[in-house]
Amino acid sequence: MADRALYVVGQKRFVATMRKAGADMKELKSVNRQAADLAAPAVRSRAPHGKSGKLAASIRAGATQKAGVVRAGRKSVPYAGVINYGWPKRHIRPRTFVNDAVAATEPEWTRLYEQFIRKTLNQVQGA
Repeated sequence: MADRALYVVGQKRFVATMRKAGADMKELKSVNRQAADLAAPAVRSRAPHGKSGKLAASIRAGATQKAGVVRAGRKSVPYAGVINYGWPKRHIRPRTFVNDAVAATEPEWTRLYEQFIRKTLNQVQGA
């Protein structure tokens, strides 16, 4: 399955620091979901649309407290990872539609994290 996590460099350290300072980090899961929701339509639009359109229809956003995730594929679409990452042994070239779309939307979802960081820092500082 092709999934691309939206990881923020330094997020682990930031979360640990904010927890020590007393911030509630449960809201981070919501921010991760919003970021994945921003990227998912771009991934869907860049997905190869074959006869059935199953690959594009299988794209969905998810989140944990650690990352936002855009997934492509499911049991009925087991070839999603092969289409995205390729399979050299079978001469299938990678299309990297998931990776490219997530990278293209980075400025949008980065703003969400910046807003969350500012808000959290203000809460911790008591502003």
